Amino acid sequence: MPAGTRVRWAVVSATSVALVATGCGSSGSGSGGGSSDTSKTFTYQSSEPQNPLQPANANETGGGRIVQNLFKGLADYDPSNGKLRMQVADKIDTSDAQNYTVTLKSGWTFHDGTPVTAKSFVDAWNWAANTNNNQINSSWFADIEGYKDIHPESGSPTTDKMSGLAVQDDTHFTIKLYNKVSYFPFKLGYVAFSPLPEGFYKDPAGYGQKPVGNGPYEFVSWDHNSQVVTKTFANYQGVDKPKNGGVVFKMYTTSEAAYADLQSNNLDVMDQVPPSALANYKNDLGDRAIDAPQGAIQNIGFTLYQADWQGQDKNKVRQGLSMAIDRDTITKTVLQNSRKPASAWVAEGVDGYKAGTCGDFCTYNADKAKQLITEGGGVPGNAIKITYNADGGHKEWVDAVCNSIRQATGVNCTGDPKTDFKTARAAITGHQINGLFRTGWVQDYPLNANFLADVYRTGAASNDTGYSSPEFDKLANEADQAASVEDTATGYQKAEAQLAIDMPAIPLWYYRTNSGFSTKVQNVAFDSFGNPAWTQVEVKG
Repeated sequence: MPAGTRVRWAVVSATSVALVATGCGSSGSGSGGGSSDTSKTFTYQSSEPQNPLQPANANETGGGRIVQNLFKGLADYDPSNGKLRMQVADKIDTSDAQNYTVTLKSGWTFHDGTPVTAKSFVDAWNWAANTNNNQINSSWFADIEGYKDIHPESGSPTTDKMSGLAVQDDTHFTIKLYNKVSYFPFKLGYVAFSPLPEGFYKDPAGYGQKPVGNGPYEFVSWDHNSQVVTKTFANYQGVDKPKNGGVVFKMYTTSEAAYADLQSNNLDVMDQVPPSALANYKNDLGDRAIDAPQGAIQNIGFTLYQADWQGQDKNKVRQGLSMAIDRDTITKTVLQNSRKPASAWVAEGVDGYKAGTCGDFCTYNADKAKQLITEGGGVPGNAIKITYNADGGHKEWVDAVCNSIRQATGVNCTGDPKTDFKTARAAITGHQINGLFRTGWVQDYPLNANFLADVYRTGAASNDTGYSSPEFDKLANEADQAASVEDTATGYQKAEAQLAIDMPAIPLWYYRTNSGFSTKVQNVAFDSFGNPAWTQVEVKG
């Protein structure tokens, strides 16, 4: 995979923050150019959401991609070039990277017709951050002053409002952070920072099943384990007006079934083609095949919250297992050169990416792998399982990884498939896994901090391994408070080096989007987040 274009960030004035990203971008395209019908929906390969459809309760792709279409926050990212663009916000001002003033555009409404105001954001963020509401993405609000009071490490909240948030009027509110965070506006593009309507608080559970948002699409129905149906919101005020009538998210238990439906025009847009189709999908689909850069990485995580994997000696065991994986051969054969072996925990093309951070531990060396495993006291029971979701096209590469580990070290390795993504995620987040598990990360914003702080910082929303390193946390905190985004990226490179010492997760390879679309749609393009430009897809008339 060719190296992605670097992202450049700049502050364009003393008081208005504009973080500019170039070349993050899209690909794929669309065949055709014929007439389209803006009333028609298109179907997309999906998986059953892990949690209710609440903006701060989706950090996996099954729920996340649905929620990001039902809701719209202050800003998002232009799929054509990766630039941060304002949506509900007219501007986000700061003079010191710690105190921010948000000005909203007028005219935005929720799908129920009620207005989107400054209070809609402040109330939603306070609710999402509150420990009592058990939102999986609550830690995204940890920068805001008062978060520790509403989300204490132990015990109950002492308040239901963060002191760092203040409504000025219907179109203005202020944000005060504990410390300077130069890249904070880019984090605001994440769906967890979406507004909520007043009616939500009367019945959060009910709204989780029948959400009311302010995004380009409004909710129609959810037939669990089958599909979520949306339709275009006629009063949508965003810059990305839909060119179609809605998206139907179809749940599949295998990517092979989805690919078969794509070929027979029973599915319009795929997420990823299965490994079994990688060799031939471009021939199968012709100009409807997509091969695009993606800011994403595939890893194998360890259950560091279990005693078997704790202690300094086990660092060597994890390093040894990493060296027992022949990434070059697996990516060339099983994955048909659709992936590139990883040498770091941050994806290529992301600002702050530094090749080689993993060092020799990401290079295949059977002799050294066995030596490290022996020095670390061996793998518990000399056997490991790698848990993965069977509906995601992972079996082939998991089997190949296990074969590589067995042949290199003699450790008995087997795959542990779970029926679907929801089941696998529930087991992982519920700490019901023994040993190892497949985990991937797609950028939420194109900065190395997203791949590091949001995954490996103690207590982070997506820290599924239970990793906790005082040194990593110290370096991450210092990076957050750097004077510029460039300095933040450099600081996080220092924090990333600690991961090579501790090896909480094994980097495997960097993703590309290998996808395709049916003959019924056109103007299909994917961004560097691995998403189609949803609103720009056209359904042929």
